[in-house]
Amino acid sequence: MSDPVAVSTEGSVGIIELARPEKFNCLSLQVHEHIAAARAGFEADRDIRSILIRAQGKHFCTGADLAEVKGKLNDPAALDHFIAFGMNNLRALETSSLPVVVAVQGLCLAGGIELMLACDVCFGAETAQFGDQHAQFGLIPGWGGSQRLTRLMGQRRALDLMFSARWLKADEAKAAGLVNYVVPDAELHQTALEYCQKIATRSRPGIAEMKRLAREGADLGIDQKMRLERDAAVRALPSDDVAEGLDAFENRRDPAFKG
Repeated sequence: MSDPVAVSTEGSVGIIELARPEKFNCLSLQVHEHIAAARAGFEADRDIRSILIRAQGKHFCTGADLAEVKGKLNDPAALDHFIAFGMNNLRALETSSLPVVVAVQGLCLAGGIELMLACDVCFGAETAQFGDQHAQFGLIPGWGGSQRLTRLMGQRRALDLMFSARWLKADEAKAAGLVNYVVPDAELHQTALEYCQKIATRSRPGIAEMKRLAREGADLGIDQKMRLERDAAVRALPSDDVAEGLDAFENRRDPAFKG
């Protein structure tokens, strides 16, 4: 049996590719385990500057592996492990020191949208569709979907999407704040890869700190947010990467950050 996730690198980009197109790339416990292992490996590799998550086949991901869920319904401990591992895996992507970019084609539903929401930047193909299907099958989100949807869309729009289980077209998802870029289907993976390669020219510690500030400041008051950023900026200024950036600016050249 082939691995359900293909892991590779393209220069400084670590690629995690869902590889179960015959099952619409649904998320089993094994898939989550492979994603977690790949992320940890890329974080430990100082040559990797970003992670790109993409999928094989026509659809990005239609959700959790419901056959696996059904098989665990009479085993509370196994069911809890399945939900907890998936939630912790997506939280680890969200809090990773590396920027995580996702490229979505076809359907991105339920657990698939939860995976997408845990990433930092989303590219959607023009024909992609996004939705939360849990209510249609008597389920509720278990991997952070209700919280991240509400944060990105606002409570009214998020509840409407969850209650109705309707699908958003890519341009609707972009207008709702779920997708950053909508690109032609044929250009999706290359465009997302080029974006990741551009990130590679930035300071790895600097990018990691920006991501931390955005995440940790989200629930703070404005004065606390400003203090959080001020402290981070003061810590960063004496770094080698800042010195390199200032020298590059002064000499009108591109910086060569070492992280």
